[in-house]
Amino acid sequence: MMALVFRAVVQLVGISLSLLGWVLSCLTNYLPQWKNFNLDLNEMENWTMGLWQACVFQEEVGMQCKDFESFLGLPAELRISRVLMFLSNGLGLLGLLVSGFGLDCLRIGETQRDVKKRLLILGGILFWTAGVTALVPVSWVAHVTVQEFWDERIPEIVPRWEFGEALFIGWFAGFSLLLGGCLLNWAACGTQAPLASGHYAVAETQPHHLHLEMKTTHLKL
Repeated sequence: MMALVFRAVVQLVGISLSLLGWVLSCLTNYLPQWKNFNLDLNEMENWTMGLWQACVFQEEVGMQCKDFESFLGLPAELRISRVLMFLSNGLGLLGLLVSGFGLDCLRIGETQRDVKKRLLILGGILFWTAGVTALVPVSWVAHVTVQEFWDERIPEIVPRWEFGEALFIGWFAGFSLLLGGCLLNWAACGTQAPLASGHYAVAETQPHHLHLEMKTTHLKL
């Protein structure tokens, strides 16, 4: 009994982490704070850049943003990051749908344990893939930002981009998706699935007992 409870708890923790990671990855995709910098001449002005727009924050005016007009005019890391983040969001959503039907707490398909196990494994793999496709663009943009920050060919007077809050949210989202997928796969492969409920077990054994009784009566006659 304790093993079944533990298995259900692991599944719920895994699906919860995966859901959290998916929500954060969607948030990371649209946040404009992937990179930021402050002007030395005007410390009250803060510039930020995301995958879709660039923004400037001024105390007197507030935040003003402008969408990027050309996809091809963006740097390579931002173009590919858009595609990978969309892929991560789609895979995460598909993983939630697939693994949700494989949870033990869901009574649908209770007698089809093999199917529910395969759904959990497939959901875990989808979460792994979503986590990797979220970590790659975030890490790539961070790598390019570090390279440009320490590039000696850029004059010191030119402002340097630094890490924005969205990068840290993206890293947390990616690792949450990876950990959630690992827990779901471990729950599917590393623990024993519960047997069918008593209602289905009795329903399945009754025809067998009836057949044995009829056979015994026939032999006596």
